[in-house]
Amino acid sequence: MQETREAPVRVPQPLVVQVAPEGDPQILGLPVFVLGSMALGLNLLDYVSAGGSVLPIIFAATGLGLLIATGWAARVGQTFVAGVFGIFAAFWLSYSALLLGLSHNWYAIPAEDVAGTIRLFLLCWASLIFFLTVASLRLPLAYPLVIGLVDAALIIVFFAWVGDAPPNTDLLKVAGVVVLAFASLGAFAFLSVASVSLGGRGYPLGPTLIK
Repeated sequence: MQETREAPVRVPQPLVVQVAPEGDPQILGLPVFVLGSMALGLNLLDYVSAGGSVLPIIFAATGLGLLIATGWAARVGQTFVAGVFGIFAAFWLSYSALLLGLSHNWYAIPAEDVAGTIRLFLLCWASLIFFLTVASLRLPLAYPLVIGLVDAALIIVFFAWVGDAPPNTDLLKVAGVVVLAFASLGAFAFLSVASVSLGGRGYPLGPTLIK
């Protein structure tokens, strides 16, 4: 009697799908941050005295651009980057709301309380950015320097508004120089990220202070 053999069962191989790299959200977040910082620094240096002159940039470009970068970073699992971009998006958008609200009296704040309102805004944000600076010490030195200089600028502007309005213009100009300093550092970090995205090695951003 002839024995019959069953044909071997062919197990289908899993389909391999090539997925494009997700990229680095810093390629968007850093330049829009630098853009808003340049506008703010020039405004503090009295290049244009009207506070609302920075709104088209800090709201429509920096605030919204950082929101997009936050979503991108969260999508690719860069938790800390998403947190940093999200915090700064909230800062720029809330600063826009402060400028718009005070200039149009949306919040019905009496004139004698305007300076106190600005100090409240600055104090709260300076406190949060201080803790963000501490948290960033595990990053290359350029990053905590940028965030720390942001905090320094907020503190200087806070002291410029101590007392009744108008603020101390000399202190505001010092803050403007500090703002342009961290904008320059942010631009250097962007160039490093851009170099890596194009296949380069990037630029040295300094050592990490805490391992």
